[in-house]
This record gives sequence, C-alpha cells and structure tokens, in this order.
Amino acid sequence: MNKPSSRWIAETETHIEFFDLDPMEIVWHGRYVKYLEMVRGVLLDTIDYNYRQMKASGYVWPVIDMHLRYIAPAIFGQRIKLRAEILEWENRLKIGYLITDAQSGRRLTRASTTQVAVDIATREMCFVSPPVLLERMGIAAC
Repeated sequence: MNKPSSRWIAETETHIEFFDLDPMEIVWHGRYVKYLEMVRGVLLDTIDYNYRQMKASGYVWPVIDMHLRYIAPAIFGQRIKLRAEILEWENRLKIGYLITDAQSGRRLTRASTTQVAVDIATREMCFVSPPVLLERMGIAAC
C-alpha cells in the first residue's frame, strides 16, 4: 500500500453490514454520510483536533455543505477503503473523500464536505478559520 503524500490525509477500512442495505440489496445512499464521518474522525485525530478538542478550543464546526457522487454500489460484506483529505482550511474546512473497494481499488464514491467555525460563546460564524486550526495543522499563522 502506498503512503499518502499529504500530511493531511487519512485512511481507514470497514465492511458493509446488512443494516446498511436498502431493498435493492446495495448500500442505501444515506449511509455514505456515516462512512464520511468515520474517516473524517480519523483525519481530525491525525491533527489532534477532533470534536472534543474543537469544543474545548471554543469552536464548533458544523457541516454546512456536502456533495456526494455515487459511481458504483457497495454490497453486503464488501470491504471498503475510506480516504479523507483536507483541501481547504483558511476560511473554512473543506475535506475531500474517496471510497473504494478495498481489494480491487475500484472507485465507488467521491464526496466533499465543508465546515465552518462557529464561536461557541457568541454563536457567530467565523469568516476566517481560527488560529487553533492552523496550529493543529502545523501551519504558521500569517
């Protein structure tokens, strides 16, 4: 397996459970959101800024936009690889995703989510990502 070239990439694997299937015996489209959340958690752990750390820093980061493109269906028992990469961080946190068949590498789904920082105390959206995110990513603040 090749190592990701970016320091802001994370991967994990899971397998398709029976309860994730729809009546056509493929993964129900809404379950893909769970897969994105699984790998996003792994990615945020790599920079030590997952949801507990976000809250402790005084910010919440709601998902404000999500795009999914289904390329091929996932089926019961299949092992899938989940990959997430931070694409943007200056004014928002945009993460790109790729879901593939773990064995063949066949592309199944592409997706992206956009999150924004919201100050917990004021409940106001920040138009620039707070310095804590840049610190956790190892980026020097301008």
